Amino acid sequence: MGFEIKLSSVEQTNNKRERQKEFANKFIDKPVEFLIKHGLHPNILSYMGFLFSLGATFFIAIGSIHFPIWFSWPVPFLLFISGAFDVFDGEVARRTGKISKAGAYLDSNLDRISDSIIILGLILGGLINYFLGLVILFLVIMISYTRARAENEGVDLEGVGIMERAQRIIILIVALSVESWVYFLSVFITGEPFTVLIPIISSIQITWFFLIFIMVYTIFLLLTVIQRFRFTFKNLLFFSGR
Repeated sequence: MGFEIKLSSVEQTNNKRERQKEFANKFIDKPVEFLIKHGLHPNILSYMGFLFSLGATFFIAIGSIHFPIWFSWPVPFLLFISGAFDVFDGEVARRTGKISKAGAYLDSNLDRISDSIIILGLILGGLINYFLGLVILFLVIMISYTRARAENEGVDLEGVGIMERAQRIIILIVALSVESWVYFLSVFITGEPFTVLIPIISSIQITWFFLIFIMVYTIFLLLTVIQRFRFTFKNLLFFSGR
């Protein structure tokens, strides 16, 4: 029975990976071909993605999410571009045969720094308080660490967990966009923002939407850590025969 469960979990993970690749390939083919045509090196794309995340962090930190709607667009836009370049660099490397350990190491570290500074931006912008920010940062680091440690033991965690990096970025883009619109519309309709301040969650007034979102987001991060730990532990037990 343990053998059947093992096969089932691996098959589900592989199917998830294939669906993600098929979905992504529909949108990235033309941009990737454009980048290859113009000779952009994968490492340059990694640096560009990092710079866009720095830009997004700056606008988050100055509170642009709650600026008038025509001034709040830089955050989701820059996060989207940053995430896109994070996809492009790996795909360009694969298609041009420029995959290298040095490039993978660079990309991985820039991703971790980007994740951290975005969370720092949320803290400085008051959308989350310092304690919650540290909790989220810890969980994000643990999601990355569990994968790195598992792969060191020969277990591939790609596609395992509900909050991989791509999902985290997409969800955050959507959430910050919705927060901007909810805040703007509440001011436009009632003359005042429909917000709440709960000190254990945020340092500034945020909408009920973002309050609920950030709590659910944190829970999903925790679930991802648990999923990855459980998947790795079961695999290691299976292959060790214990």
